[in-house]
Amino acid sequence: MVGFLFDSCKEKPEASKEKQEASNFDVADQIIKDIKVLEFADNTFNIVDFGAVGDGETKNTQAIEEAIRVCNEAGGGKVVIPSGNFLTGPIHLKSNVNLHLEEGATVLFSKDKNDYLPVVHTSYEGMELMNYSPLIYAYKQSNIAVTGKGTFDGQANETNWWPWCGAPRYGYQEGDSQQREEHNLPRLWKMSEDNVAVEERLFGEGHQLRPTFFEPFECDNVLVEGVTFVNAPFWVIHPMKSNYVRVDGVTVRSHGPNNDGCDPEYSKNVHITNCTFDTGDDCIAIKSGRNDDGRRVNIPSENIVVENCNMLDGHGGVVIGSEISAGVRNVFTRNCKMDSPNLDRAIRIKTNTVRGGFVENVFVDNIQVGQVKEAVLKINTYYGIYANQEGDYIPSIKDIHLENIQVENGGKYGVLIKGRPENPVKNVTLTNVHIKGVETPLSIENSEPLTFKNTTINGVEY
Repeated sequence: MVGFLFDSCKEKPEASKEKQEASNFDVADQIIKDIKVLEFADNTFNIVDFGAVGDGETKNTQAIEEAIRVCNEAGGGKVVIPSGNFLTGPIHLKSNVNLHLEEGATVLFSKDKNDYLPVVHTSYEGMELMNYSPLIYAYKQSNIAVTGKGTFDGQANETNWWPWCGAPRYGYQEGDSQQREEHNLPRLWKMSEDNVAVEERLFGEGHQLRPTFFEPFECDNVLVEGVTFVNAPFWVIHPMKSNYVRVDGVTVRSHGPNNDGCDPEYSKNVHITNCTFDTGDDCIAIKSGRNDDGRRVNIPSENIVVENCNMLDGHGGVVIGSEISAGVRNVFTRNCKMDSPNLDRAIRIKTNTVRGGFVENVFVDNIQVGQVKEAVLKINTYYGIYANQEGDYIPSIKDIHLENIQVENGGKYGVLIKGRPENPVKNVTLTNVHIKGVETPLSIENSEPLTFKNTTINGVEY
C-alpha cells in the first residue's frame, strides 16, 4: 500500500499534492495496523520449575533453554522469569514463545565469553559473519515476544566487552586486543569485499567483535514490550532481515560504545513507540548493510514508524545510516520529545560514497526539541570514522519533510546539509518549524533550495 500511495502521487504531482500531504501519516497508520497483535497459547512455564535459581550467582542457561524448548514443543505460550536475579548465558528464542519478565526480575548475562559460543549467524556494523551469539537471539523464528516489567542487564562495562572498542574511556589499555586490529574488522571488511560466504567468516573466540543485545534474525512477527535494557556490549535492539516488528514501551539506558538503542536493518514494517532512549550512540539508527555486503543482500529497510518516544543522551534522535548501502525508504516520525545537553542531533542522515545507498520519503511531524548540540537536521554524505570513505557509489537523498517542529536550543546549526555535487540532496521541506538558539541558522552545500513554509530560525522567517 505504501508504494502504491507514493507512486500514485508521482503520477499527478500537481493535482494530488494536497492529497499526498494529507495521506503521508495515513500511510504510517496503515503500517501500524498491518503489524498484528501477537497471540500466544494459554500455557505458562516458570523457569524456576526447570531448576532456575534467582540468586545472581547460579548460572541458569540450561533451565531457561529447557523452558523455552518445552514451551515451543507444547505449541507455544509464556515462559516466565519471576522476581529475582537470574544469571545466564545467551537466550535463544523459539517460535510462539513469549519470554516474560515479571516485575522485579533481572536477567544478568554472563561475563564468560565462552558462554556465547558456538558462533551463530549474526552481523557486525552492517556485515554478516559467524560470531559470538547475541545475548537474546532468534534465528528464522516467528511469533516471538519479550515482554514484562523486568530488566535485562548485559553487564558490559569498562572491564567486560567495552574495552574491545579500543577507546581508553571505555576501559581499553594499550597492548590489549581491540576491534581494529588486522584479525578483526580489517579481516571482516576484506571478506565482505571479496564476497566470502558468510559461513566462512568465522570470528568469535580469539577475536574482539562484540555481540548485539537483542537480535531477531530473519524473523516475522516480533514484539518487544515493557522491558528495560541496560549495560549493552554493542547495539541494543537489532531487528535483522525481519518483518512486522513492534517495540513498545521499552527503556534503553546504556552508555557504552556503539550502544545504539534500536537499529532496524534490512527490516520492514517496524513500529517503535512509547520508548525511552538514553544511549551512548544513536537513539534509533535505521540501517541496511555496509558497503559490498549491503549491496549483496540488497534489502532496503522500509515502512518504519517512530512515535511517542523520548530521546535523551545520544549521537542522534532518529538517524538513518551510516550502514545504508541497500537504502531506506518510508520513515515516519511523530509526537516525540528530544532533549539533552548530550544529544547531538535531532534528525540525522549519514552516508558517503563507499556506503552509497538511498534515502527517500522521510516524514517528521510534531517533535518537541529542548536542546541539541550540533543540529536539528543534519544530512551528511561525507560521513567517515575509519580510513578512506571515498568511492564510486554516489548516494541519493530526497523527499525529506519536517513539519510542526519546536526547538528551544538548536545548538550550532538549524539545518546542516553536505550533499554531493554529482547528486545534490533534493526536496527538503520545513513547514511550521521554529528553531531558537542556534549559532548558524543554515549551512547548505550541494542541495536543491530548501522549501520553507511558516518557518523561523532565531526569530527570522525563511
